[in-house]
Formats: sequence, C-alpha cells, structure tokens
Amino acid sequence: MWLKHDLPAGLSVFLVALPLCLGISLASGAPLYSGIISGIIGGLIVSLISGSALGVSGPAAGLSTVVAASIASQGSYSIFLLSVIVAGIFQLLLALLRLGVIANYFPSAVIKGMLAAIGIILISKQIPVAIGYDQPDFWNSGFISIFTSSRFFSSFDFFHHHTSAGAITISISALIVYLILKKYFPKRHTLLPAPLLMVTIGILINFGFGYIADKLMLKPTQLVNIPGNIFSQVSFPSFPHLFTNGQVWKDGLIMGLLATLETLLCVEAIDKLDIRNRITPVNRELFAQGIGNVLCGLLGAIPITAVIVRGSANVDAGGRSKLSSFTHGAFLLLCVLLIPFVLNTIPYAALAAVLIITGYNLTQPKLYSNMWSLGWKQFLPFILTIVVILATDLLIGVCIGLLLSIYFIIQNNFKAEYKIQHTKQHETNVYCIKLNSNVTFLNKVNLKEALDKIPEYSVLTIDGGECNFIDYDILEIISEYSQKAHDRHIELHLNGIEKVNITAIH
Repeated sequence: MWLKHDLPAGLSVFLVALPLCLGISLASGAPLYSGIISGIIGGLIVSLISGSALGVSGPAAGLSTVVAASIASQGSYSIFLLSVIVAGIFQLLLALLRLGVIANYFPSAVIKGMLAAIGIILISKQIPVAIGYDQPDFWNSGFISIFTSSRFFSSFDFFHHHTSAGAITISISALIVYLILKKYFPKRHTLLPAPLLMVTIGILINFGFGYIADKLMLKPTQLVNIPGNIFSQVSFPSFPHLFTNGQVWKDGLIMGLLATLETLLCVEAIDKLDIRNRITPVNRELFAQGIGNVLCGLLGAIPITAVIVRGSANVDAGGRSKLSSFTHGAFLLLCVLLIPFVLNTIPYAALAAVLIITGYNLTQPKLYSNMWSLGWKQFLPFILTIVVILATDLLIGVCIGLLLSIYFIIQNNFKAEYKIQHTKQHETNVYCIKLNSNVTFLNKVNLKEALDKIPEYSVLTIDGGECNFIDYDILEIISEYSQKAHDRHIELHLNGIEKVNITAIH
C-alpha cells in the first residue's frame, strides 16, 4: 500500500509543503530553516504519534502573526523558543486532562473572524516583500499602527529605496500562473501543485534576468538563504529566561490555544474528507501536537499545527495511512540535507505571492457575504473580532468576539426559558408563567421584572413541571415572592417547584 498510494501521496504533499514551510518562516520573521525543521518534525514525529490517518502537521499560516509579534516583543529568537515549548506543554496538559473538546466551545463566527483577520495581516505583510522590499520590519505592533503618519510615510520612503522591478515581475507572474491554474486546470489535471509551480516560475524568471536583463536580477538579500549545513546554524532555547520573563508564558499560552483550535478544526475537516470515515481521537492528536511543539522549541523551529492545505493535498493525492505524512517529512529532510543550494535560488517575491494567495483564501469576499447572510448575531461577532484583532492583537480580538457571542447567547436565554400567558376569568386576571427545560441565574433579572408586573388581586401559577433543572437562585426568587404575593392579594400556585428556606440569608 505504501508504494502504490502513500509514497506518491507523500511526494505530492512534500511539493506543497516545501514552499509553504519557507513562506511561513518568512511571514513569521523567523529563520527560514525553522519552517523546514517544523515540517520535518510534523512529518517524522507527529505523524507516528497521532491517531489521524490523513492529517499532515507543519508550520501554519494561522500562527504566523502571533509568532512574528512574539519574536519582536521578546527581542530574541532563543527566548521565543521557550514560548514554543510552553505551548507544547499546554497542549500536553489539555490532552492528559482530556479537554480535546475545547474547540466546540468557541463560536464559529469568532474562529472565522480570527482566521480572516490573520489573512488580512498576512497579505499586508507580504505585499512589501512581493515588490522587492527586503527589510520587512515595520509590523512590530498592531496592524492599524502601520497607517500612523510617521510609520506610513517612513515605510514609503523605505519602499522608494528597496523596491525592485525584478521582484514585482516575479510576484505578478507567480500570481498570474496561480489564476490560470485555478481557472483553466482542475486540480486532478495539475502535475505540479500550484505553490511549487509559482516558486518554480520565480526561479526561472530570475535566471532569465541573468541572460536578458542583468539590472532586473534579484539581489542576494531577495533570495532564500539556507546554510549548507542547516543543523550547524540552529538556535536553541535560552532556558535561563524561562522563569524570569513573563512574556514567555503569555505568548506560549496564546500560541498553545490557537494551535489547539487550528489543529482540532483541521482534523475535523480532514475526517470529513476521509472516504473510509475514520475519526481522529482528538486527545491523542493534542498529545502528538504537544510532543511536536516541545521538540520544535528544543530544536529551534516555529510551532506546528495540523494543516488543512497539506491534509487536503494528501487526500487528493490518494493517501491511505499516516505513512504518507511520514514520507513527506522524510522528503523534507532529504531536501535540506542533499540540495540546499536549490532552495537558495528561490526568490522571496515568489514565496510572498504564495502567501498572498494563502491570506486571500483565509479572508475571501464570499466569506463576508456568507456571514452577512446569517444575520447580525453571527456577523457582529465575526466583524468585531476582525476589527479588534487589526487594531490591537489576536488575543484581545478573540476575547471581545467571544464576549459578544456570549451576550447574544444570554439574550436568547432570557427570552427562551419561560413564557407568560394571560387570561381573564370573570373579572379576575389569571397569569401563568411556564418555565421551560433549564432555568438558570441568567434569567433572574427578567423573571423578577415579570413577577413585579403581576397586578394586585390576580391569580398566578408558576409551572415548573417540565423543567429538567431550576437553579437555586430562581427557587430563592420564587420563595421570596410568595410573601410579596400574599401582601398584594395575589393567589399564588406552584406546580413542580419546591420552596427553599430563605430565612438564613437575611
């Protein structure tokens, strides 16, 4: 089965993963070799521990903005690697506590908003690289800060000195190649994956410049630069800072949570593509990812997740088992050991074009129109998450979006957990408050207001006969109201509700 199915699938995934590993390193502001090492660990180690048959792990575009911000804020890649280790330990704890269901508690609108914001940031960071700017160092804080007067105009001044007609030609050509492939050639008829073809076109065009237009040829700083012996240049974590730098733990927990969410969403999507209907054990997957990220931190690599692009490429190529992911990792290792000189001919502009497409796929216009069609209660958390992430950072944006979603849940809960019926018998007002399945403390305010509006000399029935659960706070309110009802000459009947002793609380 390996020779017939998993070997060709592994080769196909390798061809997709190679440019993405390099590109995501570039987007993360990390050494380029770090993405390759992440891909190797994801392929050779995580695949063996994971219970996913078709999932593929490696560096993810969804973490690139967090990684870039963490490296910039901590000021040292060696210190940043400690955060990667913390992220891995966090995932291991989630797995051991069997909390793999955590992704189910994040509203999809917030997750989609998070990914869309990452797509916008990814595009904004790669456009300067695509036009030849080889010092992309002005995104050290929030996205919005790019457009402050001092940074905006200084960035344009840098562009004036660093843009390159050759880089622009390569990036535009790569994007055109992608658009042609997407429009005219279905995936099953494409011999080479689109990212690899885009990078190949970039290499060929730059070689062509050497023969027909020397002035357009890219500078060495505009090309990938991986050392001949990759492992001699690896950075290692600076352990003395582990307990003296609080930022290490904060960034590690953020990366661990986001890597967990992206992994769990990815394995769910890949399981749906599996024609054999195999289900990935989520806690085992988190354990595998945690081991992988601890190793990434120890060996100088950026964090990994299960990745939908490589996983779907594995399915499309006919992969049958985890050996296809292992094979792709083996090809990555052989590539950096045997032909690093080939990698060093890749233009940054071609990788930037690949990442612009990746970012666009995360924040496509049809995503916004689809969220709008779902109504305000889905669209508002989605768009607010995007705006706050762009204005501040990813964690604050996700928290604000989550709070807005919780507000809508509470609002719906207020309306859903009881109904009031009003009839008249002769001259007497008759009211019935029917409690639904679960009534919690969230309903206290509205229930109090409803009870206070019952007029004097009425008949009131509070019916809890069909309730599965009534919170103590609700029982306390009803018990307190019984005395008020007597004073207001309201005839009160309780069905399926037991009074509680309220004298002890006064």
